[in-house]
Amino acid sequence: MQTRALGRSGPSVSALGLGCMGMSDFYGQRDDAQSTRTLHHALDLGVTFFDTADMYGPYINEELVGSALRDRRDQAFIATKFGIVRDPNDPAKRGINGRPEYVRASCEGSLRRLGTEHIDLYYQHRVDPNTPIEETVGAMAELVREGKVRHLGLSEASADTLRRASAVHPIAALQSEYSLWSRDPEDGVLAACRELGISLVAYSPLGRGFLTGQIQRFEDLAEDDYRRHTPRFQGENFQRNLDVVARIKEMATQKNCTPGQLALAWVLAQDDDIVPIPGTKRIEYLEENLGALDVQLSAAELAQIEEIAPRSAIAGLRYPEAMMGSVNG
Repeated sequence: MQTRALGRSGPSVSALGLGCMGMSDFYGQRDDAQSTRTLHHALDLGVTFFDTADMYGPYINEELVGSALRDRRDQAFIATKFGIVRDPNDPAKRGINGRPEYVRASCEGSLRRLGTEHIDLYYQHRVDPNTPIEETVGAMAELVREGKVRHLGLSEASADTLRRASAVHPIAALQSEYSLWSRDPEDGVLAACRELGISLVAYSPLGRGFLTGQIQRFEDLAEDDYRRHTPRFQGENFQRNLDVVARIKEMATQKNCTPGQLALAWVLAQDDDIVPIPGTKRIEYLEENLGALDVQLSAAELAQIEEIAPRSAIAGLRYPEAMMGSVNG
């Protein structure tokens, strides 16, 4: 398994991680037995980097990941997150909390659900506009000093927020959406990461599955799939984005790989300080995704991808407008 470092002198993890959110939430029905088999198979194939969060479920994804990895904890690097607050009685409601007392309480809850004595990488899931980042990261740093957390991260944070956070404690990773159809980090955030020695952990590197070419109709999405409410999957945007995927699929055929593998190879090729974490609950898709590590892209091929799938070609916001407000731009 190829590896990449998190942070300038941080831990080594598998070059592709496994996003676990969809095993429990947002993408249709869950199947814990199937997901557990996939988690075990990922370890067997050399994947060491597993991503979860307290808000996935909420809570049940951490329990699933913790249960599946408990007997092989020494082989797994577990990342989880706090900060997005959900009401179990009203799953649509969202809040953001970065207050120091909430940081500590959230960490204790995650440790308990994961069944572990430490969290390898602890992220603030979204930046709290009502709590100075220095206070939040200060509380996170206390958890490091106590041995409950090994490394710190932020998610969807701006370049300025990264600089302020790094002045309090080293930040190993920034998790942000990054793919051929979500290139916002290129607007200064990637440069700040490199200035500060922070790795970018790219979530949704397959465009929430769209870049695999498996989704051809809106009706392909389950009725309880949250992507139905995402602008890029709706109306004219859907067809425009489908046209981009068709061009990616043509190039993938020429390259003798799948569209998803080509999309992941593109993210991997952006530099070795980027670690994609494609999510899946199925072994066959896990194996397909790992095949992207064998897809090498030349400078000419990267230029071709830029031509057939330019940033300007993607239609629609990546989140509903109300949710975009939680991104620390």
